Amino acid sequence: MKVILTQDVKGKGKKGQLVNVADGYARNYLFPQKLAVEATANNLNEMKQRKKSEEIRLAREKEEARQVAKKLEGILVKIPARGGEGGRLFGSITSKEISEALAEQTGINVEKNRIVQAEPIKAFGQYALKCKLGYEVTGTINVVVTEAK
Repeated sequence: MKVILTQDVKGKGKKGQLVNVADGYARNYLFPQKLAVEATANNLNEMKQRKKSEEIRLAREKEEARQVAKKLEGILVKIPARGGEGGRLFGSITSKEISEALAEQTGINVEKNRIVQAEPIKAFGQYALKCKLGYEVTGTINVVVTEAK
């Protein structure tokens, strides 16, 4: 019997897949547990529509990530910080502070966990940080750490 899985089923397949299972397994386990629905013409069409809408949503999100990456290219984020002698900072600049400064200065919201810092920023100067925007799209955030007055 052909069924469409409504949830992941170990050993059978992932959610949304069309699989062939034994009649008794479908009637006695999958249907009562609401793990699958019968593969009727109506349900197959519904599955195809869901896949199309999911593909459209993914394409839209990927395009949005590309647009954010383009916007980040020409932007310079200035972060004032207190420091001591020799250009060293008191503490360090975290990805949270960079994310907040970026949102405040440009209106572009990038989550702090998407900003990649090899090591914390502990000195004044200019830095180029990678930003993983998702869907294999990366951008670069240019950060300038200046002395707070």
